[in-house]
Amino acid sequence: MPELPILYIKPGCPWCDDVVNYLAKKKIPVKVMVVSGNREAMQEMINLSGQSKAPTMDWHGEVLADFGVEELVPFLREQGAI
Repeated sequence: MPELPILYIKPGCPWCDDVVNYLAKKKIPVKVMVVSGNREAMQEMINLSGQSKAPTMDWHGEVLADFGVEELVPFLREQGAI
């Protein structure tokens, strides 16, 4: 089974909460990585996206950084997820 896409989030971030809720509603499985207080996960996200804002998603090498649900929907369509 292929690895799940990774969603990097920060607790208390309203955009992160919206994205997590949207993905749950659409039943799209992702691996959630909390970057707050996790230096390794934060560095991974920065290396991947070149920035430190959450949410950031790594969909098998396709990266969407610092986004809300409005940007997520077309990204997921491009990946064939919806």
